[in-house]
Amino acid sequence: MSRIAVVVLALLTAACALTPALPAARPASAAVPSFSFADDTFAFRNMIAAREAPRPDLYAHHCFVLARGLRQFHSFARFDPTAPRVDSEEYLRRVRAVTSHEPWDSPLPPAERVVIPGFANLRAFSAAEEHAVKAGLNARFWTLVHWTNWRVTFPLPDGHQASVLGEVLDEIAAGRLAQLLVTNWPKPELNHTVVAYAYRDVGDGVELSVWDPNDPASPGSVRFDAKREHFIATRVYDTPVGPIRVFRMYYSWLL
Repeated sequence: MSRIAVVVLALLTAACALTPALPAARPASAAVPSFSFADDTFAFRNMIAAREAPRPDLYAHHCFVLARGLRQFHSFARFDPTAPRVDSEEYLRRVRAVTSHEPWDSPLPPAERVVIPGFANLRAFSAAEEHAVKAGLNARFWTLVHWTNWRVTFPLPDGHQASVLGEVLDEIAAGRLAQLLVTNWPKPELNHTVVAYAYRDVGDGVELSVWDPNDPASPGSVRFDAKREHFIATRVYDTPVGPIRVFRMYYSWLL
């Protein structure tokens, strides 16, 4: 019962935080310095089953898995293009070693990271060894039923989304990727995740540059309207421009 009480308290804290969002002093723009959209993202995409012809190898509804995996590769893997390539079974073992780390753990120093030999970056690796990479990533079931996903059904108090923005800006300014749950629930159109890696001030708000697992070709964008204190999906895959709610994902063992 005490553990249940802790979980409930954490949920309420996550849904009702009223901490001021914007620090008194922060740069007008920032980006995670060690992250490149062109190099440090997966070459393949997450698919939406309803929009694809049925087939046995359809890689659909893995957006949470891919976003989590992107962060894990960024923090726990090191690519060595000069080392000899290994077979797919060994690559599978190394991907599993990368994803055995929790995404909220502190990044490892280069000498302690899992080495991916024969490739310069994640984009090249996942293009050449797509099957091994997909097989080595975590299964999707627990990401779909994770208890924090129920946050989207809770009403949000004033100031909550501004507080989330402040936390995301702090993460990016500190050089860390921020995984976001984006939703326009109760409309059953957007219940998705993206990874924010840069921001910039724009007029009366802030624009977040995001990697969208459904769209590996180019960056997405989520904007925060400071006057209305809500987020807007300005460029999220297959989503009309409009208000959304945003939550941080997988930043502790509890949330």
